[in-house]
Amino acid sequence: MKTVILAGGFGTRLSEETELKPKPMVEIGGLPIILHIMKYYTGFGFNEFIICVGYKGYLIKEYFTNYFLHLSDITIELSTGKIHVHNCKSEDMKVTLVDTGINTQTGGRIKRIQKYINNETFMLTYGDGLSDININKLLDYHYKNKKFATVTAVQPPGRFGTLKIIGNGIVESFNEKPAGDGAWINGGFFVLEPEIFDYIKDDNTYWEREPMENLAKDNQLAAYIHKGFWRPMDTLRDKLELEKIWQNGNAPWKNWK
Repeated sequence: MKTVILAGGFGTRLSEETELKPKPMVEIGGLPIILHIMKYYTGFGFNEFIICVGYKGYLIKEYFTNYFLHLSDITIELSTGKIHVHNCKSEDMKVTLVDTGINTQTGGRIKRIQKYINNETFMLTYGDGLSDININKLLDYHYKNKKFATVTAVQPPGRFGTLKIIGNGIVESFNEKPAGDGAWINGGFFVLEPEIFDYIKDDNTYWEREPMENLAKDNQLAAYIHKGFWRPMDTLRDKLELEKIWQNGNAPWKNWK
């Protein structure tokens, strides 16, 4: 089963990093976040990927084109250009990189890779979010409900610390990272049937608007509840928090050696 990764956006809220590179190439622990996502999927046996590139997509293409060499010891014969590879540590992945346009919206990017899906069930996720979701259970849930689409529903942590104030302005307690307001949101990590392509009009379509709204109206959208770890990398603060989690050696999404 193929996994589609949306990796073409501008990432404007993380401009400190994305001025020079696309957001999926921003590193956590020395690895681009998109590689963290891909390695997580391979941990469940899903190792065929379709990456929808756009903004500075050539950097993603160059990274994976040279990935084999990046992770290997090599000897180069400068006189002939021959390259001898030693001690290869590359990944067991098949990666299709599709230029889906600079200004194309998320739905349009999905529409553009339709020909690579071969009318089969497929996974979809964003190139900037990490989680410890059980992909196999997500897939089982999708098959059980027999809907065109399944979205992972998550409750994000609060962005700001909360104060509990008692009389005379005295703080009784402080919670640095409280839970959100209780609402469930789109956490990515979809399982989709090829029928969803009929819900996408063109390049200007946002997947998160009309397609998902109409799937819900048609009773064709299921929600898989995930109460575990989930973090997007929207801002520099998010990036630094993920880096801290990684450096502490307890990254919940690390299911590989």
